[in-house]
Amino acid sequence: MLSERFTAALTYATELHAKQLRKGSGIPYIAHLLGVASIALEYGANEDEAIAALLHDAIEDQGGAATREEIRRRFGDNVTAIVDGCTDADTTPKPPWRQRKEAYIAHLPTASSSVLLVSAADKLYNARSILKDYRVLNDSLWQCFQGGKEGTLWYYRTVVDTFKSIGSPAIAEELERVVLELEALVFHKNEAEG
Repeated sequence: MLSERFTAALTYATELHAKQLRKGSGIPYIAHLLGVASIALEYGANEDEAIAALLHDAIEDQGGAATREEIRRRFGDNVTAIVDGCTDADTTPKPPWRQRKEAYIAHLPTASSSVLLVSAADKLYNARSILKDYRVLNDSLWQCFQGGKEGTLWYYRTVVDTFKSIGSPAIAEELERVVLELEALVFHKNEAEG
């Protein structure tokens, strides 16, 4: 069961990300955080993992080291460690996109099972969103992503392959299904146009 700690984390996440929108969609960012927490819970997250799912982008997007210490003060070392494990940059400006993504992927084989669960839930939510948006926007979607089409597809394929190589749980299988569907749609469209 979730306690008042989860409720406090939900309030804190809502406050932290209140002015943030999802790339290109205008959807309030909290929708992403709720979705990641929901997926994590569906795949067996405990309360610390569910809280970390709500806060997984807080350090990266909302204050860096100061936010990390506030998360530690409010929710403890375990939640902070999970959020840290899901963070690909805590500095402003962030390092170059490809460098950040390669470093993030490289750390996954040594990450805790809690980090892997929250990370996979995040990637699954994002991949589902990309697939849904691609069906509507087609190739114009890729303008929203720093990595463009090639970089974004490379990233999700490499994340899937990494999760598979470290024997991640069923959530990684669902992520692979979504990425395969996205790849098939993109490559089929390119072949049809080529």
